[in-house]
Amino acid sequence: MNDFPKTFLAAADDAGKRLDQFLVGQLAETSRARVQQLISEEKVLVNNVVAKASARLRGGESIQVLGSVALPPMRAIAEDIPLDLVYEDADLAVVNKAAGMMVHAGAGATEDQRNRGTLVNALLHHFGQLSTVGGELRPGIVHRLDKATSGLIVVAKNDEAHRKLAAQFARRKVKKTYLALVHGLVKQDRGTISSSISRDRVRRTRMTTRREGGREAITHYLVKRRIESGYGKFTWLELGIDTGRTHQIRVHLASLRHPVVGDTLYGAPRELKSKEAVISLARNFLHAAELQFQHPRTNELMKFSRTLPAELDAFFQTISTQ
Repeated sequence: MNDFPKTFLAAADDAGKRLDQFLVGQLAETSRARVQQLISEEKVLVNNVVAKASARLRGGESIQVLGSVALPPMRAIAEDIPLDLVYEDADLAVVNKAAGMMVHAGAGATEDQRNRGTLVNALLHHFGQLSTVGGELRPGIVHRLDKATSGLIVVAKNDEAHRKLAAQFARRKVKKTYLALVHGLVKQDRGTISSSISRDRVRRTRMTTRREGGREAITHYLVKRRIESGYGKFTWLELGIDTGRTHQIRVHLASLRHPVVGDTLYGAPRELKSKEAVISLARNFLHAAELQFQHPRTNELMKFSRTLPAELDAFFQTISTQ
C-alpha cells in the first residue's frame, strides 16, 4: 500500500457494512487481519474521526487510510524438522513436501509459533545457507505449494541459481504435473481451464474466478479414471499448469463444480458416507507428482517424480473398492 493518505467514499449500498469489511473490498490484496491492524493502529479515519473495526457504515462517509501497517521484523529461523530430500547439489535441492506444512511463514510473522514448522525453517536447519532473493522470510523459495498440498518443490541454494530458476518459471519452461481426486464425473476426457483468478472480496482466504480483472491462469487436465462407488462419484485427474496462481488448481476445478476431495474451502464435503462407513480426509487430495526443469548451472534437463503419499493412496483404495 503506497501514496497515503488514501480516501474512499462509502456509497449508499455500503450502509450496514462493518468498517473493516468495507476496506477489505477497497484495498486490493490486503487481508482482513491487516486491515484490522491498520484500524487498531489508528491509521483509519471515518469523517476525520478514529473508528473501530466493527463500526457500521451508514453510507456517504469519507474514509481515510493514513498509512501502512507497522510490520515487525521478518526473519525465518532454523528448526530441526525432518525433510524428505529427493535431490541435492551445490545449487539447488528438490524436496517432497508433506501436506500440513506451510512453505514459509506469512507476512508479519515473528519468531514465535506463527513462524514454526514451515518448510523454510526445516531447510535452514538442514542446509544452513539458501538464496536471499526472496527476502529473509522466504530464503531459497522459488515457487510454492499450498499447505494442504503435498509433493515436489525445488529450492535454490544461491542467488544465481534462484534467478535462473525463477526465469524458467516466468517463461513457463518448468513442467509441473499434479494428481488430484475430485468430486463428480468430469465429462470431457481432457480440457483447459483459462479463467482468470483474483481474491474473493468477501472471504479473503479464498480465490475466485468470478471477478473481472484477475490474473491470467491456465490449467490443463486429463481424466485418468472415473469412479462410481458407495461413497459417491469421483474423477481421477492428471493436471498441468502454465501459471502458478494462489490456489490455482483448486479454484479452477471448483469453478467446474468438481472440487478437490478434502478441499472444504472450495466446497468439498467434510465427510463421505456409504452404507457401511463414514470417512474423511484431513487434507486436500492434491499431490505435485512430477517436476521438470533445466539445471541453472549445467542446463541439464532434471526430472523428478514421487508417488502418492500413504494417506492419499489408502483413501483412494478405500473409495475405489466400495
